[in-house]
Amino acid sequence: MQMTSNVQAAEDRADFKMATRNKEMEEEIYDKVVDLTEYAKRQRWWNRLFGKNSGPLAEKYSVATQIAIGGVSGWCAGYLFQKVGKVAATAVGGGLLLLQIANNSGYIQVDWKRVEKDVNKAKKQLKKTTNQAGPELNTFVEKSTVFVKKNIVVTSGFIGGFLLGLAS
Repeated sequence: MQMTSNVQAAEDRADFKMATRNKEMEEEIYDKVVDLTEYAKRQRWWNRLFGKNSGPLAEKYSVATQIAIGGVSGWCAGYLFQKVGKVAATAVGGGLLLLQIANNSGYIQVDWKRVEKDVNKAKKQLKKTTNQAGPELNTFVEKSTVFVKKNIVVTSGFIGGFLLGLAS
């Protein structure tokens, strides 16, 4: 009986020490995480990487909050992009399939030489307009680049979330 209570007391002390160590480790990890977010706020590493005009537009939010907001919105956009893309691909593919079946069955006659001629004409027209549409496209790209540089944390979260949304 005495032996069992001594063993029990030793086990209780070991459990207490382990619980104390676990609590100390949790506090140490929490302190390191908090220190990392404070370090990121003070150092502005993205300023050195992306230029002086960069930095989060919403500075009142922590880095973790910005990544979470970007990730959730990116996931939603990626998920919707995936679903809409499947519907569009099914509609276009189904339409082409029905057109081909109707052509082979004799319900319609498609002048494929005329279709090819029109497609080539559209290609030439598209090449001309892409060379002329430079200024508007360049300003859009520049504005997008500035936005990404100013909101690099949110943007990185958005990209990750978008890829996850496409995969789900």
